Amino acid sequence: MRFDLYLPSTALRPYIRHLAISESEAEQAYPVFPDTSLVLGFQYAGRLAYLTDSQEVPLSAFGVTGLQDSVRTFKNTVNTATVLVYFTETGAAHFFRQPVHELFLESLSLDHFFPVATLEELGEKLTQAGTDEQRISVVEHFLFEQLRLLPPDRLVEAAVHRIYQSKGRIRMLDLANSLNSSPSAFEKRFRRVVGASPKKFATIVRFQSLLEQYPLVKDAAELGYLAGYYDQAHFIKDFKRFTGCTPEQFFRSRSKNDFLQSWPDGKENLCALTIR
Repeated sequence: MRFDLYLPSTALRPYIRHLAISESEAEQAYPVFPDTSLVLGFQYAGRLAYLTDSQEVPLSAFGVTGLQDSVRTFKNTVNTATVLVYFTETGAAHFFRQPVHELFLESLSLDHFFPVATLEELGEKLTQAGTDEQRISVVEHFLFEQLRLLPPDRLVEAAVHRIYQSKGRIRMLDLANSLNSSPSAFEKRFRRVVGASPKKFATIVRFQSLLEQYPLVKDAAELGYLAGYYDQAHFIKDFKRFTGCTPEQFFRSRSKNDFLQSWPDGKENLCALTIR
């Protein structure tokens, strides 16, 4: 499996965290952990599906996946190749006319949002492109065409910053009050721009922060305590929802570099595939 990251063009950097080329010669299933980016996928070879307990759900060649609050397992066919676009926390709202919280927990075809003729033309250009750099350029051109130059929402940006500062542990009432907003108005505004409620978003940030603590703190109980969990059973339950396995199973199965590389970019993690 090959996974190469690319920085976006300067004009797209306020909205796009990075782009990537992902290629896999073999059929495989792999987990993707919850992250703070909505993701666009453009398959120019092969196909993808995501797995539920009872079925394999095919995905459109051109699609978007909203924020998730649990691990999701994807499966690719042989010789699959994809251009991926990872938005910044507030970036996706500049490309979709619909409120992006409507994408929460969803993986939808882009023909719900953009003209079919535009997507067909994009597909032809990706097929004709001979190099990764040309494919990135094709996708960036599409993004420039869809970009809406909306004024940034400074309140939401400030909220995102404070959630990261607190490592996801800030109380939502305190956050709304600190921004001089009512809780209901703040949540509605945040969801529309970021794609999830501030509480859900903070939970994802809390999980990210917890994983980043692992190289320094390898005791699961202490990790939970540092992340603000005072009930070990609650910590284990949340950890399994995010990764597919218990903290002990997860950290035993990999080194620091292994799991940081696998998240959020979808490299293989066996415990997430086998533990339910």
